[in-house]
Amino acid sequence: MQNIEGIDPAVPPSGTGCVECEQAQGWWVHLRRCAQCGHIGCCDTSPAQHATRHAAETGHRFVRSFEPGEQWFWDYQANEMFDEGPKLAPPQHHPREQTVPGPRERVPADWRDHVH
Repeated sequence: MQNIEGIDPAVPPSGTGCVECEQAQGWWVHLRRCAQCGHIGCCDTSPAQHATRHAAETGHRFVRSFEPGEQWFWDYQANEMFDEGPKLAPPQHHPREQTVPGPRERVPADWRDHVH
């Protein structure tokens, strides 16, 4: 999966949390990083599923986990996971002290009732 069209290893992540959830004061379960533009979005288990929405709206087909210890990529077009791929610009994951789900102060007590 080296030198793949749609993956730009030089682009840094957009931040440490889901862009849209941060704007809306929402919360997420896990984070995904667009491998083309660096957009950080929330996973499909999260209430808003912003990573998949970003891929659908932009046509950016690859995301990588933005969780500590995870380096897998997902190809939305092929509907396929890859265990590894090119090393992307740092940071490789959200801060380790960031809670999952997070951010802690916005996660409702009944969060499990809101996941997909």
